[in-house]
Amino acid sequence: MNTNGAAVSSRRETWKRVKRMKLLYALLLLPVVHLFLFSYVPMYGVLIAFQDFKPALGIGGSDWNRFEHFRTLFTDFVFLRALRNTLIISGLKLCFGFGAPIVFALLLNEIVHPRFKKWTQSISYLPHFMSWVIAASILVEIVSPQRGVVNYVVTLFGGEPIHFLASKTYFIPVMIASDIWKEVGWAAIIYIAAITAISPDLYEAANVDGASRLRKMIHITIPSIMPVIVVLFLLRLGHILEGGFDQILNLYNPLVYEVGDIIDTYVYRTGLAQFKLDYAAAVGLFKNVVGVVLLVSANLVVRKYSEHGVW
Repeated sequence: MNTNGAAVSSRRETWKRVKRMKLLYALLLLPVVHLFLFSYVPMYGVLIAFQDFKPALGIGGSDWNRFEHFRTLFTDFVFLRALRNTLIISGLKLCFGFGAPIVFALLLNEIVHPRFKKWTQSISYLPHFMSWVIAASILVEIVSPQRGVVNYVVTLFGGEPIHFLASKTYFIPVMIASDIWKEVGWAAIIYIAAITAISPDLYEAANVDGASRLRKMIHITIPSIMPVIVVLFLLRLGHILEGGFDQILNLYNPLVYEVGDIIDTYVYRTGLAQFKLDYAAAVGLFKNVVGVVLLVSANLVVRKYSEHGVW
């Protein structure tokens, strides 16, 4: 009886809290409905990855193909090339692009002059709000062999103009650099917020002990924001097979397909240009499954050796 009474009392308290915060739950309802309609309902369409899909027959009327598309994946040279390029580009972005916002946030935190700090932070955000259509147009002008400022500097020192976006050697470095330029300021926001949450008492104690600014950064700032770094790294790892569709689509061309074609652009060409919707769905499903497996595996490893993790 006591157990039942406690359960009833707990339910009553829960309903009281729900009634008290009903407006907050009402606000939560809209994003939940949006998530359900646009993220979960479309999962039904994944079935076409296992079919010889014919739009006239629909999902219910198309024949099952016994995983034929998935067998084709690993014999398709173009897909394997796109997979290799995706891993290379995403890996380089993870190595250089993930650490850049952390370094930027740490350096920004060391700026003493408040007005200069505010202007620096605001300017670093601006590229994020440009679409890759606009950013790509700016980048094309910057690296243009005829009128670009980069090639002007190259020729000024006696070199020959370089067509960066048509060169297999320079295309990937340009992608990495432009991605960092566009996203470093925005990605640093969460690290800056984490740094501002650090107790000032820690820095005051370090000042008393005579610690330099570098020592305080190494022994106070970085360890304090490490949980945030770990969580964001795990989330980023789950997107390892996303090389940056908008960026690549707006900047690549057939001359650099060998190094610049990634899974997303391959799916775009296969699904929309060639209208192989079922095969494109199989490629997309493969990419998402790999991302989930990587995220879960990495989280389990991190949770085993530390107290940090996504869940």
